[in-house]
Amino acid sequence: MRQTRWNGVFVVLMAGLTACSADKPAESPRPALVVQPGGGADAALSAYAGEVRAREESPLSFRVGGNLIRRNVDAGARVQKGEVLALLDPGDFALQAQAAQAQLAAAEADLARARGDRDRYAKLVGDQLISRSAYDAQVAAYKAAEGQARAARAQMDVMRNQEGYSQLRAPRDGVIASRQAEAGQVVAAGQTIFTLAADGGREVAIGLPENRIREFSVGQPVMIELWNAPGQRLPGTIREIAPAADAQTRTYAARVSLVGEAQQQVELGQSARVYVQENGTKAALKLPLSAVQRGEDGKTSVWIVDPATGKVRAQSVQLGRYGESSVPVLGGLKASDWVVAAGGHLLREGQVVAPVDRNNRPLKPAAGGGAANIASRAE
Repeated sequence: MRQTRWNGVFVVLMAGLTACSADKPAESPRPALVVQPGGGADAALSAYAGEVRAREESPLSFRVGGNLIRRNVDAGARVQKGEVLALLDPGDFALQAQAAQAQLAAAEADLARARGDRDRYAKLVGDQLISRSAYDAQVAAYKAAEGQARAARAQMDVMRNQEGYSQLRAPRDGVIASRQAEAGQVVAAGQTIFTLAADGGREVAIGLPENRIREFSVGQPVMIELWNAPGQRLPGTIREIAPAADAQTRTYAARVSLVGEAQQQVELGQSARVYVQENGTKAALKLPLSAVQRGEDGKTSVWIVDPATGKVRAQSVQLGRYGESSVPVLGGLKASDWVVAAGGHLLREGQVVAPVDRNNRPLKPAAGGGAANIASRAE
């Protein structure tokens, strides 16, 4: 009798629990940000910021020191070969040249006297009126005077050259890229006064990371995009790569030469971005890093959403080199797939979600099938 009573209570409790479970509302689908793999051919490109510079950049300086009394050009000025750019005070150089001229005159006078003495001694030794040793001494004196005259003449040429060095001339046609001195300043020999960007080739200076330096080579083709002309890419090649990394930035300085008419489309100092194709990577798609998950088997995977049902499923993918915010997709996905871009670690296989794009617009299937009526490409 007691057993029958307990069975009745159990039946009543189960009925109550069933009724409560039936009255509990179903869990609403969780919103999920989705994107489609995008990127096209750019997915396998690495970008490096750079600056347009002249292929030949020459620091210009005086070969002698002195007081800079005049500066004829400023930064940005176009100059011609041989044009006087700056002038030092020539007074001291003129005095030094005059002193050298006087020393030369004295040396030549001594040489003339020694020559006369040598000729007279030659006649006397022929008549045996003097000893041979006396004549040899006179010949030696003549040769010494001749050497002194040559030295004085060379010193005078040096002083004249230094007088000419007081004028700083442009070694070739080009543009003054920068100025480092002003009139009235006392400058030393070899101190940079101007930097000349010679006419001719234009290049982009970039820095290559040391962890990937073996992937680059001289002559490798690249694409160059100017900051003021987005979307327009110019052809170029890597011309040189520094043999050692910079001590501060730990990057390898490289120069990228512009090809053909592209050199006429750039100006000195412009900001540019150099795109380099990753070796061995020919991906056509890319995904944000936040979409990549680690599967139970240890392989990389992503969550794909069925736009018709809202259910998610795990899909293994093959990825390329990870970038700063995205990664190229080498296999496992199609461009039409919708991938969960964030929060994938909270999902489970077969879970129903409410897919939305980056603007929080719901993803709805098109009338004819599974294609969606919004487009949100991976960035």
